[in-house]
Amino acid sequence: MIAWVLTTVAAGLLALAVFQKIVYPYFWDDLIYYLKLRKVGRVTRRRMKNGVITYLDCFVEQARRIPEKPFIVFEDQVLTYRYVDRRSNKVAQVFRTVGRAKKGDTAALLMSNEPDFICVWFGLSKLGCQVAFLNFNVKSKSLLHCIDSCGAKVLIVGSDLVSSLDEVLSTLQDNGIDLGGPPQTDIMSTFLLIFTSGTTGLPKAAHISHLKAVMCMCFLRLCGATPGDRVYVSMPLYHMSATLLGLGGCIDLGATCVLKRKFSASQFWKDCQKYDVTVFQYIGELCRYLVNQPKVAEETAHRVRVAAGSGLRPDVWREFRRRFGNVRIRESYGLTEASVGFVNYTAEPGPIGRAGYFNKLSLPFEFLKYDPVTYEPVRNDAGRCVKANRGETGILVAPVTAMNPFLGYAGNRALSEKKLLRDVFREGDVYFNSGDLMLRDHRDFVYFRDRVGDTFRWKGENVATTEVAEILGGVDFLQDANVYGVSVPGYEGRAGMAAVVLKPDQALDGEKLYSHLRENLPAYSWPWFLRVQPALDMTETFKQRKRKLVEDGFCPQRVQEPLYFLHASERTYVPLTECLYDDIVSGKVRL
Repeated sequence: MIAWVLTTVAAGLLALAVFQKIVYPYFWDDLIYYLKLRKVGRVTRRRMKNGVITYLDCFVEQARRIPEKPFIVFEDQVLTYRYVDRRSNKVAQVFRTVGRAKKGDTAALLMSNEPDFICVWFGLSKLGCQVAFLNFNVKSKSLLHCIDSCGAKVLIVGSDLVSSLDEVLSTLQDNGIDLGGPPQTDIMSTFLLIFTSGTTGLPKAAHISHLKAVMCMCFLRLCGATPGDRVYVSMPLYHMSATLLGLGGCIDLGATCVLKRKFSASQFWKDCQKYDVTVFQYIGELCRYLVNQPKVAEETAHRVRVAAGSGLRPDVWREFRRRFGNVRIRESYGLTEASVGFVNYTAEPGPIGRAGYFNKLSLPFEFLKYDPVTYEPVRNDAGRCVKANRGETGILVAPVTAMNPFLGYAGNRALSEKKLLRDVFREGDVYFNSGDLMLRDHRDFVYFRDRVGDTFRWKGENVATTEVAEILGGVDFLQDANVYGVSVPGYEGRAGMAAVVLKPDQALDGEKLYSHLRENLPAYSWPWFLRVQPALDMTETFKQRKRKLVEDGFCPQRVQEPLYFLHASERTYVPLTECLYDDIVSGKVRL
């Protein structure tokens, strides 16, 4: 009898396991990740009960607990947790003495990647200042706009960047901004002001709360990093990925940050070997730069085991794993302005994360149907938004709550309000509109499709620029591709165009490219125009700039680089001459 019961139970468990594997194959991955999030939450709450509330509190606690452990490795310098803590105290004392910054002031920080960026930032935070990170590549009017929009009372400039202020120094002085060489306790108040990268338009300063900063600190832990890791950070420190996710992740774990002044593809693996790097942070096209580099001995003679970041294309993902050894890639997605994000904790290349039952328990979100022309959410007869179906691209939104606030953009209330959706599913609710288009497939994987404004409509169909760029990435003579839509007289919507970079010693093969597109993409998404450039224009975080390209269009008189046109009848790309351009614009040649 007992044997029969045990056999029956075993058979039942086996059947249940088979059913789970077929119907919900990622159940255990989702559950384990959810339990990790719960554990992180318990650790955070325990810290807060002990008075360790903010990002800065976490650092001070680690400086007390592991004072002699290396915190920052920079070139030939090794700075311990204690050293950075004490040096930041000296910075705070200087500003307190001279009276240039005080609690509640906004202090703008214009510095390159160096240890003193961190010491000055922490020192100002200890005074209770809100620190605004300035992009050191921004010049002239854009720089003045950034300083003015965040309401800075003080500007701290690195010695190597002083000359960049020559054009704006008198204006700063006229505006009463000081040029200079008790912490807040409200968890919802502003800790930092971080500017968006400005891929289109002028940068916007997003308010980052203490709560948001603390939530970001668990990123590396969730990606599998440990206290014993040495984390390579080469992103600019004015970017949230570097300061809150990378540096903050090191503080959370008590790990060591290997800080790089500027990313170098040719030096990357050499640095990893030299500094014994075990985890590195990437963003945008960084990994593709690495796979395009000539092979070096160090690329397989390293101890890197985790790569954590965002923006990695599936084709590069596969090549990266094949070429550089057993490195676990943790692709993710996050927003500067709101606390919603994903981490792909599986081995599936391509998705940014998952959208199953457990995932929504931790950070609620939804994907909404949208109008392909206006990109506004579709609403039903009752005036409520409609959720996108599985397999359908939708706009990512997240509810604005006490634990997930949207603090808006400094000095721009109208733009802040524009990011909010009201009465989404019921009267009175408020959601943050990410402006990012996502697809949730039948397995609950989430894929980033495009940003609103990047997707374009042609021949009555929506074209995702990321999808076309990924296909172009499979062409053996192309190194880079930036896809966008351009207006053509006499046509509705926008025709596809791509700025491309050829690999060294390679020529454009129009017939081969046409054949590749025909095999992999529907005709409406083919790039009708090509612009061959020596390099692509990128932001400092490796995001492609499109605005200037869209404005230039395909006019040979406006574009100095070689232009090509897809000659469909000849099944190839041909040089776009002024005569051919005139025929296209006049309608003599049809697309």
